[in-house]
Amino acid sequence: MRRKFSPVSLILVGLGTFLLVLAPMLAWYVEPRAAVNPIDIDTTAVYKGTGSVFDLDKAETVPGQDITVTQVVRGDVADSERSGRAVWDVTTTVDTDASLPAADPHDALEFMPGRWVTDRRSNRPVHCCQEHPYFAGDAYLKFPFDVGRHDYRWWDNSLGAPVTLHFAGTKKIRGYEGYRFTGAVPATRTGTRQVPGALVGQPERSQVLAEEWYANHRVELVVDQRTGRVIYAQVGPRKTLRAPGGTKDAAVLLDSRKLAFTAATQRDQVEQAKTESRQLLLLGRTLPIGAAVLGFVLAAVGTVLVVRGRRDPGSSESPPSALTM
Repeated sequence: MRRKFSPVSLILVGLGTFLLVLAPMLAWYVEPRAAVNPIDIDTTAVYKGTGSVFDLDKAETVPGQDITVTQVVRGDVADSERSGRAVWDVTTTVDTDASLPAADPHDALEFMPGRWVTDRRSNRPVHCCQEHPYFAGDAYLKFPFDVGRHDYRWWDNSLGAPVTLHFAGTKKIRGYEGYRFTGAVPATRTGTRQVPGALVGQPERSQVLAEEWYANHRVELVVDQRTGRVIYAQVGPRKTLRAPGGTKDAAVLLDSRKLAFTAATQRDQVEQAKTESRQLLLLGRTLPIGAAVLGFVLAAVGTVLVVRGRRDPGSSESPPSALTM
């Protein structure tokens, strides 16, 4: 007996098999290649708070000043494509109301340019492409993808070294939950600066090579678990000067207990985290699961139809023999 198969059954089997093959490819091949640091990034994050700032005109530290920190990150697409890395140019400025708005970032109270180069998948620092300064650690502008509930080494640009941040549970920012990490920086010598001796308690000397010291009262970052995007940041920088070999701060250059993302920056970071997280979730879970379930159903239905087949009335049986009279 010969069986005739319906074209529909063969199409269902073929389509189901295709979807079953596609499902693991989306989860294990496509999604990991989508989880990469962008090369065309162009973002601005703004921190605001109050604190004490050294006034050069008055030659003294003035408390209760409004402080604005602006961090601009722009990707160098040409260098990124050429190197296969994520090459980002970063400009950080610290201003008081007296220097805002600034036509030139160099007019700010403090101006810190830099170039951050990372492996696009792991977020690890890569030392190439005129990177400056020499970075280290696990996180700086963002955390790695698929953030874990453990400590991370966060690069503190003012310290010039990574700081250990400890996982501290979860926290909602604008209704969106992220992983919270906290830490602090004890007073640490970071360099020297030539200043008038009177500034550090040595009026008999016209100029001295004063020691620069830095501390951070508190670092708090809230991070999107799937993408590693920082949706909230808070820091408490303290920068001081000491006389050469001194054990006490002689002049306070900057001291703030809390500089944090503005409401606008929080909203922007949360919206971008939501969008990016949904895209990765779609590629890594929703589509693979949907493709696997639909593929199984189609393949099963098609197989049943193939097994049943359909008899061909014109060829299913041999024709009867002629009778001999």
